[in-house]
Amino acid sequence: MDRIDVGDKAPAFTLETDDQGKVSLKDYKGKKLVFFFYPKDDTSGCTKEAIGFSEHLKAFEKAGAVVLGLSKDPIEKHAKFRAKHDLTVSLASDPEGEILEAYGAWVEKNMYGKKYMGIERSTFLIDEKGKLAQVWRKVRVPGHVEAVLKAVQGGE
Repeated sequence: MDRIDVGDKAPAFTLETDDQGKVSLKDYKGKKLVFFFYPKDDTSGCTKEAIGFSEHLKAFEKAGAVVLGLSKDPIEKHAKFRAKHDLTVSLASDPEGEILEAYGAWVEKNMYGKKYMGIERSTFLIDEKGKLAQVWRKVRVPGHVEAVLKAVQGGE
């Protein structure tokens, strides 16, 4: 499967969120969308990343961007995760992994010699016209939120 990249049209989606009902890519037309994919609610790296995006949410909004997180976890688990950590970002659920696959974030992973399929921590900056403005793959959490914010602020 070809991976999408900067300049490509972002794959369309309609997803259920824990706080907004259903959201679709077309809902964000005219705004920048920071779409971050993470492996699992309430694990250390994912928690740090979600808290980071929540702490900087006002700055993203000021720069004209909306932030949306995505994992395969169910909506109920997202709601508990948000409540437990006072998260302010919306979290969407992709239980079948269709959107993860469309964005090339459902990948083969290797841990302790065992291969398995899982979510590659990735972030996609989608511009006001629905095109990918920037893509971060194999994200390391420290400094990532700040790098994304800088791209949003310095972008077109």
